[in-house]
Amino acid sequence: MSEHERKLAEAQREHWQQTYGEHPGRYGEEPSEPAVHAAAVFRAADAHEVLELGAGHGRDALHFARDGFTVLATDFSPGSLEQLREAAEVQGVAERVTTAVHDVREPLPLADASVDAVFAHMLLCMALTTKEIHALVAEVRRVLRPGGAFVYTVRHIGDAHYEVGIGHGDDIWEHGGFAVHFFPRALVDHLAEGWILHEVHAFEEGGLPRRLWRVTQTVPR
Repeated sequence: MSEHERKLAEAQREHWQQTYGEHPGRYGEEPSEPAVHAAAVFRAADAHEVLELGAGHGRDALHFARDGFTVLATDFSPGSLEQLREAAEVQGVAERVTTAVHDVREPLPLADASVDAVFAHMLLCMALTTKEIHALVAEVRRVLRPGGAFVYTVRHIGDAHYEVGIGHGDDIWEHGGFAVHFFPRALVDHLAEGWILHEVHAFEEGGLPRRLWRVTQTVPR
């Protein structure tokens, strides 16, 4: 990691920690549309354990838990995970939710082929370099069991904020304090090499709106 990349990563960690501290439950209690889709995919694959990367304050992790899955929710913001744990207690699903502070630039703290399914809503398009994204997806594949499903979403280069604000190189642009890696389609295809790619679904979210892809892929059996 270069010095610029290190400083950007540290600044983003501090920015997210501050954001969750100042705006508890920032994204509301209702699950995202991709999480509802992912739960259906995971049920169809007979999954029982879900790893969520970048869980934030937990609206999606809690949805998976309410749906009967056992969930390991990770995020690099301790404050957001504290909010998640409190909400899990209130909703009566604390026994199905475990949290772990983790930066996805580091290897996942899990054994090989130990997880049924992985979900990541807009985590891969944070301030990660292309090299770091490839390493993360390799880690996801390592911890997934054969036939395991990976559902993730990313903002793409058709988004209104692409090439707006501060450019950090490698298609990473910072706007309003939030740095985003905007994905070209070629990157999605490269990340799916060696997987079974089921869909790349375009959708919109939020008031801008943000333009995203929802990607569903599985490890071959």
